Amino acid sequence: MTAAHETLRLDRPAGGDRPSPEPGRRLRIYVWQVPVRVTHWVTAGCIVVLSLTGGYIADPFLIPPGGSIMTTARLIHMVAALTLLASGLLRTYWLLAGNRFSRWSAFIPTSRFQATELFRQAAFYMFLRREIPKVLGHNQLAATAYLALFFLLLVETVTGFALDGLIGSEPGATLFGWVRELLGPQMVRLVHHLAMWAILAIALFHIYSSILVDHLERNGLVSSIFSGYKYVVRDEIVEARDGGVEVSELGE
Repeated sequence: MTAAHETLRLDRPAGGDRPSPEPGRRLRIYVWQVPVRVTHWVTAGCIVVLSLTGGYIADPFLIPPGGSIMTTARLIHMVAALTLLASGLLRTYWLLAGNRFSRWSAFIPTSRFQATELFRQAAFYMFLRREIPKVLGHNQLAATAYLALFFLLLVETVTGFALDGLIGSEPGATLFGWVRELLGPQMVRLVHHLAMWAILAIALFHIYSSILVDHLERNGLVSSIFSGYKYVVRDEIVEARDGGVEVSELGE
């Protein structure tokens, strides 16, 4: 980043008589905490591994399923599933313990303005609006997509364990037998596969929208998921739905 910047963190008290930043000066804001970044990349990696191994288990490709190949694919699939589950539990906890950008209120609308933001953001992607709603963390459309993703991952977990129980593996055989009895093995398998394709569709749109918004806003959106920091001018911080004057006045 070539522009001068100051560093702002939301986990520190407001600075005393710190001078106001110059107009146009970019401030380095700590947005994504370590648990958010770690669970983001663990979840992304697990989705890739689960999609590839799940596709192979359903319909072997490239490598014939002879010898121990299928057993290995199943083992990798289950390890990735358990890793994803652990990541999901940590992220769920961080919905309560995290900063303003990672808490549950960043995902579930707590005001009418936040709720209508979903439509304003969608209108931007449909070329009906020229300006993107000013948000430092998750915009409401992205937050809604993440909620849908969390739900789909939950569906994948439940149906996945139910399918694993078909060969007598635990805990799928005992704890998730009700799923097979309710839907039947074939329907469980269908739901499991459809949820996977829906997850991949959300992931593709997430990548596209992140790169697009990063290009338009030039605030380091893509790099922020690695470093945790975004670079925003003071006016944008003050005007952002999840920003405000108190954020712009925080400094190291």
